[in-house]
Amino acid sequence: MLCILLCLGLACQQNKETPLVKPSEKTPFFWEAATIYFLLTDRFHNGDPLNDINFNRTATADKLRGFEGGDLKGITQKLKEGYFTDLGVNAIWMTPIVEQIHGAVNEGTGATYGYHGYWTKDWTAIDPNFGTKADLHELVEAAHQRGIKILLDAVINHTGPVTPTDPQWPDDWVRTHPQCDYTSYETTVSCTLVKNLPDVKTESTKAVTLPVHLVEKWRQEGRYEEELRTLEAFFERTGYPKAPRYYIMKWLTDYITEFGIDGYRVDTVKHTEAEVWQAFRTQCDYAFQNYKTNHPDKATDQNAFYLVGEVYNYGVSSGQWFDFGDKKVNYYDKAFHSLINFEMKWHAKALGYDTLFKRYDSILNNELKAYSVLNYLSSHDDGQPFDLRRETPLETATKLLLTPGAAQIYYGDESARSLAIEGTTGDATLRSVMNWEAIQHNDSTKTIVQHWQKLGKFRAKHPAVGAGRHHTLTETPYVFSRRFQNDKYTDAVVIGLELATGKKRLKVAPVFKDGLILHDAYSNTTAVVKNGAVIINSNFNMVLLEKH
Repeated sequence: MLCILLCLGLACQQNKETPLVKPSEKTPFFWEAATIYFLLTDRFHNGDPLNDINFNRTATADKLRGFEGGDLKGITQKLKEGYFTDLGVNAIWMTPIVEQIHGAVNEGTGATYGYHGYWTKDWTAIDPNFGTKADLHELVEAAHQRGIKILLDAVINHTGPVTPTDPQWPDDWVRTHPQCDYTSYETTVSCTLVKNLPDVKTESTKAVTLPVHLVEKWRQEGRYEEELRTLEAFFERTGYPKAPRYYIMKWLTDYITEFGIDGYRVDTVKHTEAEVWQAFRTQCDYAFQNYKTNHPDKATDQNAFYLVGEVYNYGVSSGQWFDFGDKKVNYYDKAFHSLINFEMKWHAKALGYDTLFKRYDSILNNELKAYSVLNYLSSHDDGQPFDLRRETPLETATKLLLTPGAAQIYYGDESARSLAIEGTTGDATLRSVMNWEAIQHNDSTKTIVQHWQKLGKFRAKHPAVGAGRHHTLTETPYVFSRRFQNDKYTDAVVIGLELATGKKRLKVAPVFKDGLILHDAYSNTTAVVKNGAVIINSNFNMVLLEKH
């Protein structure tokens, strides 16, 4: 019903709509209230067609299993156009941009290339299909100028598959068996995720030498001596043994000190020992502080470096612990600020708004106090998203962006990009090219985007939405408040959902006092508080109230 009413309301007013009110002052950024836009670098936007083919990646790939042209320049272009700002996004998470294996899996019989970024060949280089170091510098600078943080994606658990053109890493670096069966802690950690995905021996503290293929590659590129020098400096400073996990940590933290990125989303967390992530946190913090010291003019705020972990199937109901069946692990402990919440899609389907909001408010302020979760409703590898057929994109926005916690928009959530592409296999169906044509020319798509933009901008302007305490003001009509305080900064909003269209009276006391002028950011109208309430006259069934 919410979706139907919103569709009707938006359709009848979209041609009369006035621009949203801009914030009169800069809103401080809090990771626990962040709206993070997650995109596949290769699938978002092609800003430079000249870099579309590299390393002779010309084998015919299965549908959506080859490179499609998306790159760093494309993301920067959309940043400069204001696409993310208009959506209320204040952080962008990109799939890994490091150099991928050059060959393809099953080459010649329906190839799959490393377009997704998770099949690393060289952690120290940016894959030319995605762009250059100069491109990444420009992207980070463009984002920071607009108050948007940048997250890269860290993979320490595995290398890329072995192909005819990509040799296996040495045996003292990786294992190729047994394959994980996920029945216990041991059979989830000390094993390969799938066949032909070599597992880095992250448990090892034994010193190893650099792989021959990396040494030869760096020599051909004329940077072997420099890479060796910085590695020696890293191991001398840290005192770590030259074990595989520490090499990779060094390579990943170099992106912090060189480019000033703001955080990492960390892949396959539960498949690696917890102490690995504690050490990674230490090195990330060191690198981030080093960057800010060396670039005082580029320090955007006082936030620490951010780590959000993918512990597959972790849910907010588990609090700080993940249960393997035979062992429980706390991945928050001295490591992650936040974990991706795989339960949100089920809660969004099963629970009404008030029950959903109250449950998350309670957990985040009790079991997870001082930590957070990153909620999502669709992603790149979840074959059971909240709305597979994109039948309720407005409801998706409302539940995702108004539930307490940080929110992850998966690219195309806001435009109903299809997640069910005919002719694809497996997770490729979730990874179609961004539907820019529909965003520009399809009226129904524009209506959906407008709804996401209104909610997103309101959420970005008000940390109380994601990080504030939830309180129900009235059940019928459904009106609630969110209040947030951090040191001297305070924020408060009142929101109404599933309301009648036309004139509606909403309780706003005790959040807002009589005489205050309130602005409804959804209809862009104002009202004065009288007798603890406001009257809003709009054709929408949602109200987003803030001080005018």
